[in-house]
Amino acid sequence: MNEYEITSLDQFQSLFDAPGEAAIHKETDHVVPVYRRMIESSPFVVMATSGPGGLDCTPRGDPAGFVEVPDERHLLLPERKGNNRIDSLRNLIEDPRIALLFLVPGKGETLRVNGQARITTDPELLERTAAHGKPPKCVIVVEVEMVYFQCARAVLRARLWDPGSRRLAEHTPSAGEMLAGVPESTIRAEQYDDGLDERQERTLY
Repeated sequence: MNEYEITSLDQFQSLFDAPGEAAIHKETDHVVPVYRRMIESSPFVVMATSGPGGLDCTPRGDPAGFVEVPDERHLLLPERKGNNRIDSLRNLIEDPRIALLFLVPGKGETLRVNGQARITTDPELLERTAAHGKPPKCVIVVEVEMVYFQCARAVLRARLWDPGSRRLAEHTPSAGEMLAGVPESTIRAEQYDDGLDERQERTLY
């Protein structure tokens, strides 16, 4: 530890001003109508969980409205086809705490939901959240405890929706390169990347 390391809440208080009125009053313990509009407009959410093996943060996406709001206290999040690691689901079995961050393309503000989750294979909910005629593997039912929106500063600083930011992808490794670049990998990058877009599109659901 050195003299610059922050180790107490008192030290933090000297770095930051008190939160403004808006920052305090934007927090609710349920999904108010205006926050519901944000959730129903979002095609992408980042889901954070915690379990015995550590933390997990994973993306979930589908057409806008895929996360349903049956009432002001609950959300329904379908679990689509994935890589079958089920890290997040394992965590939720051990620790039901969950945090969701909703993004809407072109919008700077994001919406955060904290709550408790349970996992169900209720046939009615599977049918209700089906896509392209295929039900999800299961449905995550979130009991809402806290909802608030985050201001646009992070998205603006990142220029996340700036068309020019798309060029950044040109300098990042492909999926095949990332798989080939991990220790003891036997995957050939070019072979994996060949036809990857078509394979992913064909197996979305």
